[in-house]
Amino acid sequence: MIVDDDRLKLLKMYKMKVAGSVPSVLWELFGAILTGKKGAGGVGADLDGWEVKSAKDGGAYEYQYHLKTGLQKLKEDCEVNHLFCNYNKDYSRLEVRAIHGSDLADEYFKAWTPKYEANYDPTVDSAARRQRFRRNIPKGKVNELGVLILRIENGIVTHRDQEALDNF
Repeated sequence: MIVDDDRLKLLKMYKMKVAGSVPSVLWELFGAILTGKKGAGGVGADLDGWEVKSAKDGGAYEYQYHLKTGLQKLKEDCEVNHLFCNYNKDYSRLEVRAIHGSDLADEYFKAWTPKYEANYDPTVDSAARRQRFRRNIPKGKVNELGVLILRIENGIVTHRDQEALDNF
């Protein structure tokens, strides 16, 4: 569902990067189907009570905070659940882990808040400010704290823990 085989074949044929070829909205749709939650709409969490992130093996999960909505988003990220989708370069393996936002809050979201405020300091000339405030959560931390919800290998579900997902 998450991968378009025809698109993958074309990317490979034209020697283009395969990893990263799935748009974020499809990861959000995948998360919605998995959790049963609808899109939150507008700014904030991707789904009702859930933030959805994806990263290729060896990568980290990127969070972006914008000037007008970032501070509220940082606070919300402390409260919502986070769904982390990790995939290999050809999408033949996928793992999904879940973490409560409160388990990430102190080390990440609350720690990022002063840096966010400095990034968008209104006393600094707007030309000197960055357009985006980006931070990452490493895959190792997600593996350490996250509950494995789903594993798919070569199109076959090899692990699914619905009970764990229902506890979020």
